[in-house]
Amino acid sequence: MTSFLRMSTTYSKGVPISKKIIGAAWALAMVLLVVIGIGYRFVAIKMNVIVTTPIKLDVPLSEFPVRIGQWIGRDVPISETVIEVAANDDFLSRLYVNESNNQWANIYIAYTARPRTMLGHRPQVCYPANGWAHENTEHVQVISNSGRKIRCLLHNFQKSTSETEEIIVLNYYIVNGQLTDDESVFSGLGWRTPNVDGDPARYVAQVQISSVQKNSVRQAAKDITDLVLDFLPDQNATVKGEIRGQKSEISYQNADL
Repeated sequence: MTSFLRMSTTYSKGVPISKKIIGAAWALAMVLLVVIGIGYRFVAIKMNVIVTTPIKLDVPLSEFPVRIGQWIGRDVPISETVIEVAANDDFLSRLYVNESNNQWANIYIAYTARPRTMLGHRPQVCYPANGWAHENTEHVQVISNSGRKIRCLLHNFQKSTSETEEIIVLNYYIVNGQLTDDESVFSGLGWRTPNVDGDPARYVAQVQISSVQKNSVRQAAKDITDLVLDFLPDQNATVKGEIRGQKSEISYQNADL
């Protein structure tokens, strides 16, 4: 028995057996840490590519009709800094003028299939950041040309200069094909997860219509909302417009070409 115990505790090449086991365990742990680190970096790089690659609409907003009834539009450039901060997948910035009734309205449509990026981008935040004082906000309803009820927020902003400037901003959201004026609809934890599948039908779009008169923004909302919905996936993930690079059928019907 004594000789057996002596054999079990002998040295192999000068190193106790127990220390060899511990050394092997440490080596295995280090290898695992390296493998996990490489895997994490790979996943992080892949996720970064996913969240920074734009998710395209079937019908891009650039195809939105320039002429809608008596409204005639022209694109208004947006600075690269604003585009980068907004981080939208698609957007439209256009000034529409209706000479028949002497009205004009700036139309800004922002689409993102990463709803969390839309949080915080609302008139009550963006306009004051650019020197406008928020005077008040009221809930209003506009009826579109097709009879659709649109719940909107109507904001009034003023800027004190040599002459007081005033601007009216009407805005609403479209969440997975549904109209809403409530930002909390897409502010939950479920909306903060990345759109790993690149699904264009999981989205939030914001429509902002600004002018100096309430009648102008309300009339513009009445005339354009049906067309905006035509470009975005509905509740069934169906896009009513023609596919890729073609203007929607509704835009041709409503435009006075």
